[in-house]
Amino acid sequence: MKDITLSLSKTLKSKFFYLIIWFSLSLAIVLKNLIRGDFPNNYIIFKYNFIHLIAQKNLFLAYPQRYFDLNHYGPLFGLIIAPFTVFPDQIGVLLWVAFNCWILYVAVFQLPLSEIQKLMILLICSHELMTSSASVQSNPLITALIILSFCFITKGKDFWATMMIILGTLIKLYGIVGIVFYLFSKNKSMFRRSLIFWTLILLLLPALVSSPQFIIQTYHDWYFDLINKNLANATSIMQNISVMGMIERIFSVSISNLWIIIPALTIYFLPLVRYKLYQNQRFQLLILSSTLIFTVIFSSAAESPTYIIAFLGVAIWFVTLPKPISKFNIGLFIFALLLTSLSPSDLFPKYIRINYIIPYGLKALPCFLIWLKIIKETMQPKVFFQAQSDKNL
Repeated sequence: MKDITLSLSKTLKSKFFYLIIWFSLSLAIVLKNLIRGDFPNNYIIFKYNFIHLIAQKNLFLAYPQRYFDLNHYGPLFGLIIAPFTVFPDQIGVLLWVAFNCWILYVAVFQLPLSEIQKLMILLICSHELMTSSASVQSNPLITALIILSFCFITKGKDFWATMMIILGTLIKLYGIVGIVFYLFSKNKSMFRRSLIFWTLILLLLPALVSSPQFIIQTYHDWYFDLINKNLANATSIMQNISVMGMIERIFSVSISNLWIIIPALTIYFLPLVRYKLYQNQRFQLLILSSTLIFTVIFSSAAESPTYIIAFLGVAIWFVTLPKPISKFNIGLFIFALLLTSLSPSDLFPKYIRINYIIPYGLKALPCFLIWLKIIKETMQPKVFFQAQSDKNL
């Protein structure tokens, strides 16, 4: 028994163990779907983003002979997906999923945390990553870009931080939230110059495989596509898994999103008036967690696979909590693990998922509660953050 316990202890301390879980769950679910003949439509959409880009065909029209649904990604995404399109589709999709897992792993390991904290984040988020990977989404990549923008800024590498921000923005808009980390920059003039540089470079980069005129028209088309997508989200039960959608479904009301988003933005920005804490590591990590969660739970485009972004925020918050962790915080975390991460899977009772979680958008609820808790923590007295810094989180 002692030998078994010792072996288990060594396994749990092994980085390899966590990496196996991190990559294998996502690759296994995609491989399972491929074997069943259920090829992911999203990958075909991604592939044709590049094909249509070089053919100078409208990226946002319906092409039912190729795929169902519509493309909602900008032209820069065509260059991101391009290397994967040279492989047969079955290989390309597996490589794409592996790349998303890898880049998010790299981003997590750039965080200013201990190795065990980083490994715990991988373990906590592995199932949520699998949910995103099952749909062959780009959300892990977007999450990684947001986290990397934070890490580069806190390391004084503003040039590369701004590249991450613009990349994320021009792929799926969510990346724009990284701009808030400008407040933590120690070289704000470099940040501003770099932001302009990367905006110009990355805006025009797709023109290398098409034409400047086509790219200008494509950004115009993308703007109206996103407007129409936002309108369609409001009536989709599988999207708008947000605080707004949850309120509308629970109370059977139809209200403007602005009635919720404006107060939410006010609450989000409230901690940022504490400029004397901008260089405090604990405060920075709380703002990162808040930003990752806020980006999803107040987005009408949020769907279940999008929650890998928010759940990274939950995981960072949890592993950086002061020890001992209170029962209330443990309860909040378990609530999020069950309702947000596990509810889309067969590990969760199907009846509850079909009749309550999905119809009422309850996947957003735990993340919303944790976000409010994070805001509360950011408003702690300054001495609290100083004490946490002394522990070298």
